[in-house]
Amino acid sequence: MKKRVAILATNGFEESELKSPKDAMEAEGFEVEIVSEASGAIRAWDNGNWSNEYKVDKTLSEVTSSDYNALVLPGGVINPDKLRRNDEALTFVRDFFKEKKPVAAICHAPQILISADVVKGRRLTSFASIKDDLINAGAEWTDEEVVVDEGFVTSRNPKDLPAFNAKVVEEVKEGKHELQHA
Repeated sequence: MKKRVAILATNGFEESELKSPKDAMEAEGFEVEIVSEASGAIRAWDNGNWSNEYKVDKTLSEVTSSDYNALVLPGGVINPDKLRRNDEALTFVRDFFKEKKPVAAICHAPQILISADVVKGRRLTSFASIKDDLINAGAEWTDEEVVVDEGFVTSRNPKDLPAFNAKVVEEVKEGKHELQHA
């Protein structure tokens, strides 16, 4: 059965952090859908400017975590700041953790995970500027290009994308992690 992956994003996502993992997963034969707050298209951010638009495949109101095998959260500064204030987005994220499905977050995306209250006791990395926020939320923060904690994949920035993409693909192939995190 073909693996299905949701990429949760909204306007202001870091373009490379959506496009690169999406391309890597599609190259593995996964079905990848962009899920967002509203239908239509979302606009990327690249090198300090607005960039390309990407078609939204499904809205949050049209899907649940049970529709997918894994979740990817691209960063950017604007994207996670918007999504962390959306209760529907937070529920969607929390459900992947409850179901022990792979979740991957890069750069500023772990801010969404702080608001979803799923980082306590988890080992992860992120863009350095949100390190204190993650530690204060109970995460064990480390400065590495990619960190995997029971199917939960994190990376720091676009330079880490090759390692991030490889681990995301590996974790999606492995599937659910039945170990209960304390």
